[in-house]
Amino acid sequence: MAESDGRRGHRRYGRERTMSASGEEAGEAADDLLVTAEAGARLSCPSCGSVHVAQVLGDNGGVSFVCTACGHSWS
Repeated sequence: MAESDGRRGHRRYGRERTMSASGEEAGEAADDLLVTAEAGARLSCPSCGSVHVAQVLGDNGGVSFVCTACGHSWS
């Protein structure tokens, strides 16, 4: 079984993580992309039913979604 390395539930498999500050930021950016991809995988467009959905930031810092198939947007 893998053991936790103390970073927000991440696991390490067989080797120690040693990252510089920029490597740490890159790892967190990759984590954020994964979270976004997972959220997008659960969404479908309420207009056309497509799963091709992008998450975008709204003008007031809110989160909105846009269907890349038909252009419908919602929040």
